[in-house]
Amino acid sequence: MPKWSPVAMLAALSGLLFSLVTTVPAARSQQSGTAQNQNAAPVALWNSPSIPPKGQPPSSGPAPRRDISGIWDAFGAGIQPNGVKSHSPFTEWGQKMADSYKPGAGPRIVTLDQINDPLDGCDPAGLPRNLLFEFRPIQIVQTPNQMLMLYEYQKVWRIIWTDGRELPKDPEARWYGYSVGRWEENDTFMVETVGVDERTWLDNAGDPHSADMRVEERYHRVGRDTMQVSVKIDDPKAYTEPWVALDKLTLRLQPPSFDIREMICVPSEAEAYKKEVAEPASK
Repeated sequence: MPKWSPVAMLAALSGLLFSLVTTVPAARSQQSGTAQNQNAAPVALWNSPSIPPKGQPPSSGPAPRRDISGIWDAFGAGIQPNGVKSHSPFTEWGQKMADSYKPGAGPRIVTLDQINDPLDGCDPAGLPRNLLFEFRPIQIVQTPNQMLMLYEYQKVWRIIWTDGRELPKDPEARWYGYSVGRWEENDTFMVETVGVDERTWLDNAGDPHSADMRVEERYHRVGRDTMQVSVKIDDPKAYTEPWVALDKLTLRLQPPSFDIREMICVPSEAEAYKKEVAEPASK
């Protein structure tokens, strides 16, 4: 039986919690006073996710024009404990980097004592790992010149400029890079990102990227309550050709009362986990 890293264990526990939450009967909402009608979406309480009523499809109303604001949730679908489903072949440089990474999941999984995943030490997930592994609830805020992305995972925020500026030609490394966005027609927001720090991994499987990587995100609002997210990677230094890492992940719009939980990696807690769980398990 493989020994799991804190990251892999978090993904497994997340899936379990999600399955438990989604099986809570509608009577719970009535008992808490959040909803008297089983066909009505319950009002979110503190630390309570908003779960669509069983058997009731999301609203099929039309999407608003050039608007992706709101709180969105993938309901666990964005959690990929074994890494992205597939990627282009590595270049020689990409293979060398991949061989130096010792992940706790995926085809190159190693034992717990060998893992060198930067997330285990509470380094930032970076982009696009926060989309490929931990696409948890996200709040999107639109301003006249920016799109703000507020993520539950690691409780970080990100700016996407919409004022017409170009991407930097020689950017200094940033954990989440530099992003610019534009509208394609009235229902699709496109984002381009460069300058992502090489220290981040693409996913749990230890797939690498270089400083030359360009990330393209597409947020396509299918309807009033539904949006699809796709992510494309173009990194000629690490991969032989561009590839789609996330293909039309479905997000659901949540009510304004939705409470985004605080999910922060705390170094002291991570260290305690290593001493009390990880180190004894590796012996």
